Amino acid sequence: MFKDKTLLITGGTGSFGNAVMERFLDTDIKEIRIFSRDEKKQEDMRKLYKNEKLKFYLGDVRDLNSVKNAMYGVDYIFHAAALKQVPSCEFFPLEAVKTNVIGTENVLTGAIETNVKKVVCLSTDKAAYPINAMGISKAMMEKVFVAKAKTVDSDRTLICGTRYGNVMASRGSVIPLFIEQIKSGQPITVTDPNMTRFLMSLEEAVELVVFAFQNGEAGDIMVQKSPASTIRDLAQALKELFQAENEIKIIGTRHGEKLYETLLTREEHVVARDLGNYYKVPADKRDLNYDKYFVEGDENLSYTEEYNSHNTQRLNIEEVKKRLLSLDYVREELKDLIKV
Repeated sequence: MFKDKTLLITGGTGSFGNAVMERFLDTDIKEIRIFSRDEKKQEDMRKLYKNEKLKFYLGDVRDLNSVKNAMYGVDYIFHAAALKQVPSCEFFPLEAVKTNVIGTENVLTGAIETNVKKVVCLSTDKAAYPINAMGISKAMMEKVFVAKAKTVDSDRTLICGTRYGNVMASRGSVIPLFIEQIKSGQPITVTDPNMTRFLMSLEEAVELVVFAFQNGEAGDIMVQKSPASTIRDLAQALKELFQAENEIKIIGTRHGEKLYETLLTREEHVVARDLGNYYKVPADKRDLNYDKYFVEGDENLSYTEEYNSHNTQRLNIEEVKKRLLSLDYVREELKDLIKV
């Protein structure tokens, strides 16, 4: 699939960047370029992997020139660079716009100008019916790449995207926080016990992007069907795995949090194609001449539900524990606990 090709990963020092790099490093790929603004993490990756296929580019997606410098000779791009922390984006919303919206425009402009063949942009469930700055910026990011996909011949540069839910144990997520609280004997801080979140592994996130790469058409958004859990059950599952007695403390919702997350809006669900484990949301190909759409509407919209973490498959505590044990991070933490 990537034989003798060059892949650029923006935000390549993050959790996803490391995972997708490991997924392809030992294949017949020609080169993997890691683009990020974090020189320390780049140096850590360089020392850890010591592989000539890995090339590191220091820069910021906010700067078009620095992005373009990393794109010459690139065949494909996985665009993962983003500001992702909900509370941080609430306090600094313009920073989210600069990275998530303008940064995406820069990546796509650079890709088109340097003749990159395919770009997959990574989005989040928070972009569907967004209520926080991070979700709003990601929703705009989706609008940017869908609109940009219409401006270029897909045989020259194909642009599509993915949208997925919470990636378990990714940097800054709740599972590492809960484990750290358990290990230090602190209360496990739960915002709202009835809050639900999709549970997706990092490997599943990578495979979703690969699926989009292989099957996406211009402007498509690919969505993976995922099970969900309440935050209470997630905390309880970790307590049982670590045989802990920590108190579960309810602290209330944080800035910009929802009770549940949505992967497909009602409007998207009407047009989405069910591909088994995935949904495909095709781009709206209409132009600005709307006269012909005034008379006839789509009655299906009234009968279609959104696809969210409340109405998807709900995992019980034992099922959550099984998913948690599939994570290398959790297994390593359990080993360390046994050693102590």
